[in-house]
Formats: sequence, structure tokens, C-alpha cells
Amino acid sequence: MKKEISQDIIGKWLKAWSLSRDLPLPTQYKSGFKVDVGYETQKSRYVFTALNEDFFELAASINEPWIYLKVCASPSELKNSLPERWIIQPQGYMMECFPPMNILNVTLHENYQLEFDHYDSTFVVRIVTKDGELASVGRVIIVDDLAVYDRISTEENHKRKGLATFLMKELEKIALSKNVSNHFLVATEQGRSLYESLGWKLYSLYTSIVIPSETSKN
Repeated sequence: MKKEISQDIIGKWLKAWSLSRDLPLPTQYKSGFKVDVGYETQKSRYVFTALNEDFFELAASINEPWIYLKVCASPSELKNSLPERWIIQPQGYMMECFPPMNILNVTLHENYQLEFDHYDSTFVVRIVTKDGELASVGRVIIVDDLAVYDRISTEENHKRKGLATFLMKELEKIALSKNVSNHFLVATEQGRSLYESLGWKLYSLYTSIVIPSETSKN
């Protein structure tokens, strides 16, 4: 039996996604959610917990580029049911970590230091060099009982030095200090292996589709 995806968890994750970017909060759209993003290459996004009639009716009605439809499903489940103008994006992975992360004895090299910032319920951790160069950055957003990790990145010339692991531990400390121990994020293919090594588990496959330009219209 296919796992049932929680509307509550996805709603909290999407709220955190919006808060992290200082965007309007999600609104209900039929059985899913909508965020008015307002970016040039992402005007809005609709997120659904499952493939259903609402999703496919919306896909059939949209011809405008840069409106993303996102769903907790695999690409193979929808690729033969979409109008040709829609392009499936690289696979995403919703991941959860409810026990503490599996991080032991991580230290930060003396060439680096930490910087902290926060706005509203978003907490930012940066790892910078002694010269002030950004090496790694990430955010954790607290929404009720869920800590959402977002926009985790390490600059190319600072990779493979354990910075991402150290960053995740610092973000976890913030969440735990707020008495929140339920952790959630969306990973790329590249990031998934790191998170799995830290004890994260797959919650759901996550697939996005978009019409990338005017020339893609039928």
C-alpha cells in the first residue's frame, strides 16, 4: 500500500519555504496549496500531496510559462498523463529525521568561523573564512512542531571539508533549543546521500513540472 502523505506536514513545509524567502504564505487551492512566488522564472507554485483530478485539471488548464506544479509522486506516475508542453524537472526527495541526527564529534577547522542571523521564525547559520568569504550557509525554519531545513549550500571551493555536516549540526542545535525535534527538508539527488548519512529517511518522492518558455505552448 502506498504511503499516505500528510497534508499537515506538507502545509507546514511549504509555509516554512515561503517564510525563508519572505514570500506570501501558502493558500489552499482545492486539495493542494498555492504560493504566489513572483519570480521571473517562478511566478507561482502549486503543491499537491497526491496525484488526483485537481492536479491534472490544473495542468490541462495552464498554458503560461514558469508556473510550477509539484506533487508527492514519482515522474513515472505522471509522465504519460501530461500535455506535452509540461517539462518534468530533476527528481526531488522529501526527507524526514525525527530522532537526533547521526552526527558525532564534528569540529570546525580553525580557518572557518560561524555567523548567526534570524528573521521571524527563520534562523540562518553561515560558515565563513577568517577573511569573510562565505563557505557554507543554511536555514532552519520553525513552524509549530516542525523544523524545516532549507537552502543548504556549500561553495564549490569549500566542499569535501565536512562543512555541510557541521552546518546541519548547528541548525539542529537551534531546532532542539526551541524544543522541536521533528526535522524535514527537500533534497536534490546530489544532497540526498549526505542527509542519509546523517540519519535522514525518505518521506516521499517529489516531482516538479513547468512550462519553461512561451515557445513550449501548444
